[in-house]
Amino acid sequence: MKKILLATALCATLIHAADVLPVEKRTFEQSKYIPDISLVMDASYVSRSVSDDAIAHLEVPGVVHGLLGSHAHGEHAHSTYNAENGFNLNYAELVLSSSVDPFFTMDGIFHFSPNGVAIEELYFTSTALGNGLRAKGGKFNSNFGYLNEQHHHAWDFADMPLVYEAFLGMHGINETGLQIQWTAPTSTYLMFGAEVLQGDNEQMFGNSTIDLTAINAAADPAQAEYEKAPSMFVGYIKTSFDIEDTTILAGLSYAQGSSRIDHTEDDENKHAFSGDSKLYGADLVIKHSFDSYSSLKWQSEYLYRDMDGVQYANNVSDVFVSPDMAKKQAGLYSQLIYAYDRSWRTGIRYDAFIQNDVEKDGVTVAQPSGLEKYSVMAEYSTSEFARFRLQYDHNNAMFDEAGQRQSIDSVILQANISIGAHGAHSF
Repeated sequence: MKKILLATALCATLIHAADVLPVEKRTFEQSKYIPDISLVMDASYVSRSVSDDAIAHLEVPGVVHGLLGSHAHGEHAHSTYNAENGFNLNYAELVLSSSVDPFFTMDGIFHFSPNGVAIEELYFTSTALGNGLRAKGGKFNSNFGYLNEQHHHAWDFADMPLVYEAFLGMHGINETGLQIQWTAPTSTYLMFGAEVLQGDNEQMFGNSTIDLTAINAAADPAQAEYEKAPSMFVGYIKTSFDIEDTTILAGLSYAQGSSRIDHTEDDENKHAFSGDSKLYGADLVIKHSFDSYSSLKWQSEYLYRDMDGVQYANNVSDVFVSPDMAKKQAGLYSQLIYAYDRSWRTGIRYDAFIQNDVEKDGVTVAQPSGLEKYSVMAEYSTSEFARFRLQYDHNNAMFDEAGQRQSIDSVILQANISIGAHGAHSF
């Protein structure tokens, strides 16, 4: 009883003390939390062996079309980075980041491009859950795999690896939703994460109704109705440890969700896909540091996707067809980056699809082999705020509409400049 009375008296004393404190001492002072602001510019000069008109019609057979260059779906225009021969102003990225209060931080990343303005990321992150827990909510890059979380200006090459862009599109898994992560209290880094996402990725996932009558007026619109959102789930395990001057980071990732891939507004060959998809990923990064600025980094990722559903299109007789379709496809990239000093880096990258199994109504559709790409780059940085990169690509994975392989040689000169306070990039 005495303990209860003592505790009650202590609480009353604290409340009274808080009441008599000056207002400026009792309230949270938002003025102390001024956002960090930065602006990133990315521009490039491109010279390709294929014209801009031709490259927009190329595809990776059975995997994706419209992968390079500028292309349109109805009224919507899309451009990849380094889309056109000649000069490209790829984007300006405006970043705002600040603590909200003692419990949350907030980050906003806004993209300005010739196609308009977009909210790339806008999310809050908890800072006070404790016990190794962290929560994030809003729109953000998923922690699936290794590269997906990073922004374009943090990549080691001017373009995204072939398998990433083919499976997930230029922005990867960039969704609105909720993320929960737990870091285990172990001697080495071990993190488990789960994400529930809206499921709007137009390259592989999606949940919107597809208007099949845009393909054929006789089609039943109910065949590709919407899937209730949120319709995408992501989970992953990541670990990291050091062996003297070498750091090893490894991870396993999984994503699943509904798929609504809509190409009913294409100028030619209108088609659509409705079904379910699963994506598996494994990543490994090994970085050896020779000194503070010199290092050698080997980075590799493997992606495997399993898509099962129905494809809708017209056949040669303009009759609406809807065969069952199943795709089991896999690809990887592997790159080696050598940082000579604070200013100079060079690297090589190999991209390949190593499985491309496509079935329609149980019948295998033959696909070409040798879907590969080779890249080499050298870059010079005047400081951490300015980087200039020269890159050469040889792409053997693209085919034209007649089914003929088109080997593409590209030279890219990239300039990446930033100003303002910008948070450090993840390892």
